[in-house]
Amino acid sequence: MKKTFNVEESERFNHFRINKGKRLFDIFFSLIALIIFSPFFFIISILIKLESKGPIFYISDRVGTGYDIFRFYKFRSMKEGSEEELSKLSELNLYLINKKNQVNVEEGDDCPDCKRLGINCSPLLFIDGTTICENWYFELKRRKNFTATFFKAKDDPRVTKVGRIIRRTNLDELPQFFNVLKGDMSIVGNRPLPLYEAEKLTTDQFSYRFLAPAGITGIWQIKKNRFHSEEERLALDNQYTLIASPWKDLMIILKTLPTFFRKSNY
Repeated sequence: MKKTFNVEESERFNHFRINKGKRLFDIFFSLIALIIFSPFFFIISILIKLESKGPIFYISDRVGTGYDIFRFYKFRSMKEGSEEELSKLSELNLYLINKKNQVNVEEGDDCPDCKRLGINCSPLLFIDGTTICENWYFELKRRKNFTATFFKAKDDPRVTKVGRIIRRTNLDELPQFFNVLKGDMSIVGNRPLPLYEAEKLTTDQFSYRFLAPAGITGIWQIKKNRFHSEEERLALDNQYTLIASPWKDLMIILKTLPTFFRKSNY
């Protein structure tokens, strides 16, 4: 799972990792947050145990800064054994639905190469009553082999009633302050990814996101539209890597607070 970067690149982006100032702020902020939210830990724990069988906390391996793997904590918001059901829910994946909608729009367009050249760029095919050039036909066919790096579902059937409440208010994220205290994460950074998502992002274009600290909140979490296409989400992660600073972190934290009260079904 580890990905190696050349020495020059590692040195260039070294200051985006958790430096001493950021680390001290993370420890201070996390301790204050844990003290303030300690009553919620007690209440949420009881509600989770009353509603469904299983542990109070959801613990999984996540990939953070520099492809380092660590144990990640959240309050459990799903029924026990939900990860085994993930492969059956691909039709609910918003990232996959978004890709399909994109292709449906583009299917009606003519081949861009034919338009640019003013002639047919490849032999014409007659398929289902429609004439289409061979190159554009195979390009559309390739795009229909849909896969998605990330998974996000609206009204995920695996989520419990208590889970829906703590997800909408982001209270399921509270245990991650322990990850911050341990040094696995920072308050602000790029979200740590499950192994099955991170292993798909190993090209140089995508690996920039792993040069910044893993964080509880970040740029894409504070956007009014919490759902972005894969390309937009990765671009925002790369953007944070390039613009990270104490001032930017403070602005992201302040903009994160209203998102706790933002109504969302996913």
